[in-house]
Amino acid sequence: MATEEAAKPAPLPPYPEMILAAIEALNEKSGSNKSAISKHIEGKYGDMPPTHGSLLTAHLARMKESGELIFLKNNYFRADAPDAPPKRGRGRPPKDPNAPPKTPTTSPRPRGRPPKAKDPEAEADKPPKKPKTAPAPAPAADGSTPAKRGRGRPPKVRPAEPTAA
Repeated sequence: MATEEAAKPAPLPPYPEMILAAIEALNEKSGSNKSAISKHIEGKYGDMPPTHGSLLTAHLARMKESGELIFLKNNYFRADAPDAPPKRGRGRPPKDPNAPPKTPTTSPRPRGRPPKAKDPEAEADKPPKKPKTAPAPAPAADGSTPAKRGRGRPPKVRPAEPTAA
């Protein structure tokens, strides 16, 4: 009976404990990536379950969401570590109410294309512009006043059938 207990491997500690211990043991300044954490756990605890990779990924994600770990540049840090970067929220940070109001600065050049120079001599050389008029409608083939055309392709005109007399 004693040999059966000796052959049985010791139960593994919970994944969050193993992950935090691995990050502490690795003690990297820029944080520890997932593969380094995985190799450290496999080296320390030996035979791992076949789902070790997915379990590790799930636990790292859960610890990141709960705030136990900080994830930055593909590396994990302990949230309470002194050299961990400050945690930032998503999106634009709120305005500082104590900041002095921003004074509008005038730019040295205005934006956009500069307007053309008004040269009175150049305008005197040009002939005056003619006012635009609508073109006169062409007369209809049958001599009547032309009808306004509708939109789209006009219907096909069939030739007149000769009447039997």
